[in-house]
Amino acid sequence: MTSTRSALDADWLGACRRAVTGLERVLAEASSTEQRAVETGERGSGGDRTLVIDRSAESVVVDELRALSEQGFRFVAISEERGELDFGDPAVKVIVDPIDGSLNAKRGIPHHALSIAVADGDTMADVAFAYVYDFGPAEEWWAIRGEGAWLDGAPLDPGAGERRGDDGRLEVLGIESADPRWVARSIESLVDRAYRLRALGTIAASLCQVAAARFDGMLSLRRARGVDSAAGQLIVREAGGLVSFPSFDDRLGAPLDAEPTSRVVAARTPQTLRELEAVPT
Repeated sequence: MTSTRSALDADWLGACRRAVTGLERVLAEASSTEQRAVETGERGSGGDRTLVIDRSAESVVVDELRALSEQGFRFVAISEERGELDFGDPAVKVIVDPIDGSLNAKRGIPHHALSIAVADGDTMADVAFAYVYDFGPAEEWWAIRGEGAWLDGAPLDPGAGERRGDDGRLEVLGIESADPRWVARSIESLVDRAYRLRALGTIAASLCQVAAARFDGMLSLRRARGVDSAAGQLIVREAGGLVSFPSFDDRLGAPLDAEPTSRVVAARTPQTLRELEAVPT
């Protein structure tokens, strides 16, 4: 009989890398926009219409989780499409977004990412391991709580700063939830804070840009789901940045689930974090 083992001790990096290989195969087999736009006719636990590639990608990840369970690791998985999957221990949560940026993947726009986080509690503060793989630039990001963050095997510099112009505005600011109506509501404040806006279409990848100080900060203009932010926010924090979920008194108090509960804000400095938290939406 297989003995129970702490899921925090599993080879999560190896499992994530195997999932990437499987997802690359799924995406290659449905390479055209027409193939990737096929819907299942259902909605995922996060409320979005589920694409066939979403369901196929999730199956790849679930297979890896099942393999870890068969090795004796116990946890509960929370996925954007299927919701909660019980692998034996609710004390450890695995937060999965098989394709963050599904619209990008459907349309062949480069940035779309696998996002996986492992936590020993219920909130963003409890994430212990984080992994994001952005299929567009083929970049691999990961972080371990208290040990740092890496991009393609090279440690990210926790001392990396931000860039501001002579008038104090940020050089590059990432935005997500970039519906023109939501941008319009925030535009005056954004003009006051940044020279340039960038909208990648995936919260996980945008957070990683802040981790590498490519973006001076980022914010979502609408409430984000825990599955979108769970991994990226730890990567930012372990790379020396800061993250806030402004709907909660505790900045890292957002739950690890598929519900949209709070905007997410990330920055390289406390001053910028406060400024971005104050952007009206």
